[in-house]
This record gives sequence, structure tokens and C-alpha cells, in this order.
Amino acid sequence: MRTTKIVPALLAALLMVFTLGATATATASPAPVGVSNENPSADGPRPIIGGGPAQNAPWAARLFSAGRQTCTSTIIAPTWILTAKHCVSGGQLTFRIGSLDQSSGGTVANGAQTYTSPSADLALVRLDRSVSATYARLGQPGSVTVGQSVQVYGWGATSRCGQEINCQSQFLKVANVTVTGGCRDAYNGSAICARYGNGITAGGDSGGPMNANGIQVGVASTSDRQSTTAYTNVTAYRSWIQSVAGV
Repeated sequence: MRTTKIVPALLAALLMVFTLGATATATASPAPVGVSNENPSADGPRPIIGGGPAQNAPWAARLFSAGRQTCTSTIIAPTWILTAKHCVSGGQLTFRIGSLDQSSGGTVANGAQTYTSPSADLALVRLDRSVSATYARLGQPGSVTVGQSVQVYGWGATSRCGQEINCQSQFLKVANVTVTGGCRDAYNGSAICARYGNGITAGGDSGGPMNANGIQVGVASTSDRQSTTAYTNVTAYRSWIQSVAGV
């Protein structure tokens, strides 16, 4: 699984200028973890991902924009989805909720209204119907620590394949990464940086969760698709989430 921002090519290019915070361990500038159309490096495709298939993630939701697979997200309340801001710019949002298979099962609901954080790579989408599910539990400050092994989830690209939309995973994947410290997300918001464990995020994983002990503490924002990924720090924006979604 790879974490590169899932955004249109132009926005992805603009966001490439953002670098990880001083506490990050990698030197490469991360790209958004959305489904981008980036070209592979000159030395050929790099297998980025690793990890393995998720076995139990009833709160996971695949995000489609205008019918096109784009990002990952979570359902946090009967009518509320949490994802990355860069994932919702295309509009016409649809979510398949509660299925590990992005093409079948679960519950499909449409986005009715979108709210974006003014200072971070976070978005909340109000659904057009109430969905019964196991909702993601959101962390509070102190829910995650440096050096902790955490889990990241997504349907993103499973290799560096040029147009990442062409190598998305049909089934939800999970990888372990290790928290290295605080950094900044694609919109300069507070983020949690982590290094490769048994996998790393890529295009299509954007908006997906970072879980610490089963609690969601982050939302996928950027990745260098090799060693480092940055997740917007959910615990730092709990007041904004509460004010919009009530959770």
C-alpha cells in the first residue's frame, strides 16, 4: 500500500513542494497520497507497499469521485465520513462502507455536504442517508507516542506504476509503520510522521486511517512511497471534528 495524495495531477504537483517536519527521518519531499498520474522514476517502478490484506475493518469506506476510485476514508458516525481535504475537491462523492472489497458488498451512500478544515488536510462529508456500521473511534491527545508501531489502511496503489489509478488494490490492505514524530501535512497542518515498517502508503491510500491500538489517530496526507508517510493528526483537530460532526 502506498500513500501519495490522491488529487488531480496539477494539485499533486503543487503539493509536492511541501516537505516533512524537522522530526521526520526522510529527506525526500512527500507527494499527496491520492490517486495521481505521476510517472515512475527513471530507474523503473519501485515496489512500495508490502503489508497485507486487512481482515477486519468495518469502519473503512472506499471513496469514489464521479464514479472514479480515488481515496480511502472512515465512517465515524451514522451520517459522517472522515477523509483528507485533498480527496474531496472533485465532488460527486460516493462511498462503499463496511466492505473489504471496493467493488462489492457493504453499503453505498452518497456525499450530501462537504466540510473542509481551514488549516489541515482533513474533510468531513455528511452522507445522504444514515448508515448502520461499526464507527471508527477517534483518539485524543496522548493516544499515540513516538516509537509506537501503528497500522495504516488503504485501497491504494500496490506499486509505483506510473498512473497509480491503474494499480489500486481491489481489497483493503494494512501495513505496520513506526511513528517518528510530529511533522506537517500537505496543507501545513499538524501531522504524525511514520517510517516504513512492513509497508508504506501510496496513491489511493489518502484519507485513510492511522490506528494506534485500534483507535484512529491520523488521516493519510502525504508519502514519499518509499520510507516516510505523514498523517494529519486527528487528535489535534478533535474540537473541529466535534463542532461539525458532533463526535
